[in-house]
Amino acid sequence: MNSDIVIFWHRRDLRLHDNAGAFQALQTGIPVLPLFIFDTEILNKLEDVNDPRVTFIHKELQRLQKELEAIGSTILVKYGKPIEVWQQILQNHNVVAVYTNRDYEPYAQKRDATIAKMLDHKGIPFHTFKDHVVFEKLEVTKKDGKPYTVFTPYSRVWKAQFAETGGGQDRGNQSFANDEFFYHYLKTSSTPMPTLAEMGFEENHLEIPDRIVPQKKIKDYEQNRNFPAIAGTSKLGIHFRFGTISIREKVRKAKLLNDTYLNELIWRDFYAQILANFPHVAHRAFRPEYDYIEWRNNESEFEAWCAGQTGYPMADAGMRELNHTGFMHNRSRMITASFLTKHLLIDWRWGEAYFARKLLDFDLASNNGGWQWAAGSGTDAAPYFRIFNPASQLKKFDKEEGYIRKWIPEYGTNAYPNPIVDHKLARERCLEHYKVGIEKGKQALGK
Repeated sequence: MNSDIVIFWHRRDLRLHDNAGAFQALQTGIPVLPLFIFDTEILNKLEDVNDPRVTFIHKELQRLQKELEAIGSTILVKYGKPIEVWQQILQNHNVVAVYTNRDYEPYAQKRDATIAKMLDHKGIPFHTFKDHVVFEKLEVTKKDGKPYTVFTPYSRVWKAQFAETGGGQDRGNQSFANDEFFYHYLKTSSTPMPTLAEMGFEENHLEIPDRIVPQKKIKDYEQNRNFPAIAGTSKLGIHFRFGTISIREKVRKAKLLNDTYLNELIWRDFYAQILANFPHVAHRAFRPEYDYIEWRNNESEFEAWCAGQTGYPMADAGMRELNHTGFMHNRSRMITASFLTKHLLIDWRWGEAYFARKLLDFDLASNNGGWQWAAGSGTDAAPYFRIFNPASQLKKFDKEEGYIRKWIPEYGTNAYPNPIVDHKLARERCLEHYKVGIEKGKQALGK
């Protein structure tokens, strides 16, 4: 008869250190077997066989395997539909409880509900914990208990609550000293994990930003963050996305080093709670009247935008940086998104989907929030009549042209295309188009 075990299911938390759910699982005193599932429901939707994020996850799992081997344990890595994988696991192991960290995306919520129901039928509890964010869903609210939809007041209350709880001690935001309980991991030999080839993927050798960032970069973040030619941002997005670093630790350090950088981390919580409280934003505008805008959706212009061939260097440099590295500077993200939605009048969902395909740090909540901000349809959004002028953005944030010349070597030659659209005409067209669409929406909605 197999001995009782507890399973800790890794998802967006590829680390052993300071892992909330893993800590709780280890606290049971029952041997803990870590699990990761390469979910075919997700993988089958990826368009690129060499998607760098799959390679990144695979390598991080190999790192976890080595850490667990050092203490005589292993991580069980499976490939398939989660429900089928779990059915197989329950046949092979005497599982008495399952622990995991919460995921707030719509698909993850549906998946977890299905697994929880299946486990419940077998009398196995499914315990979930907060780990991906500092404050979740309805932990930071207005006095009436409703969620904030504007960032500034949200951030004030967020900071006040963080200070009041001494870093969130009574809200479950303290560090979790998992290493004190590593002896509770199941003592077993290593198990082979599926290879990339077996899952239909190829290894991608794209350079991944380091998870260790010099303190000086964070201290200087405020004065350097808006200039894409300067390596002034942390590039930690992919590590936050897959939980290879602890958000709690980074928040505490940011609080000591730079309030502007701290605000960037609070934006993560803000958009996560927006998605959790208003799940319709994953498919529709947060402001429903914006769904009545009739987008032009010119496919050839969209392809030019994707390729960085619009004739507007700040927008083009950003897209080329994304296509070559899987990263795009935040200033460039705002410029490229504004250009697509307002200069070209292409549905923000087209751009959101392209970013979802290409960004190493793609996170549904933050990506959606950023795109709806640029389109004017989201929370805390830039008003529709605020339209970035790519030329003035270039003069302000890349005056020496270091960024655009790095990514557009043919800039200034006949090989570089002429502007795809005239800025002045595009601005006037956008203002009229948005005005008509929003007014139509308001009338339809009785506003």
